Amino acid sequence: MTRPREAASGDLFTGVPAGGSGAEPLAEGATILRRFAEPTAKGLIETIADVTAASPFRNMVTPGGYTMSVAMTNCGRLGWVTDRTGYRYDTIDPTTRRPWPALPANFHDLATRAAAEAGFAGFEPDACLVNRYEPGTRLSLHQDRNERDFGAPIVSVSLGLPAVFLFGGARRQDRPRRVRLESGDVVVWGGPARLTFHGVAPLAEGEHPLTGRHRINLTFRKAG
Repeated sequence: MTRPREAASGDLFTGVPAGGSGAEPLAEGATILRRFAEPTAKGLIETIADVTAASPFRNMVTPGGYTMSVAMTNCGRLGWVTDRTGYRYDTIDPTTRRPWPALPANFHDLATRAAAEAGFAGFEPDACLVNRYEPGTRLSLHQDRNERDFGAPIVSVSLGLPAVFLFGGARRQDRPRRVRLESGDVVVWGGPARLTFHGVAPLAEGEHPLTGRHRINLTFRKAG
């Protein structure tokens, strides 16, 4: 097997410890499940291709008129969208004018197993935001707070190129921790960590055998 080329990351990962395997505490209510999705990663990528064939990736616009650098789409009963009118969940894809693709069985299985492993048994996601990062793209610090109930956790799955995950505090100005995430890593946060500000540092150049020059992130939520 050909060894995948390492990302040409410069100093991006300086001081950012690489993960091993198993459960790694991140904060109270937050856990990193190292390599948890790795056994099913190829099937997940194949399923993402089916999802994006029905609801293609697009670069959404924020209420302030900023075009997001990260391309996005959704699957599940609800999909997260943003435009000039605001942030919200909707049952209809505004690009296709059709309902979002149903949440695939392998997505649901992974999300519920990861949540249970992190201490949140009974998680039932109804929304999955699919993010596609290219080298240089980033996601600024933000809270996930468009959901109706903050009692359910967030389950975030990393596939493809490695990234630096920023995990801060309850205030935007709190200095975030910098955590390297590899393909197959899953981060789960809820309870006291549910409204933690989080983001992704600019993605480094690289190539991954599953995703090429991309990082794919699946973010599962109970939105309705």
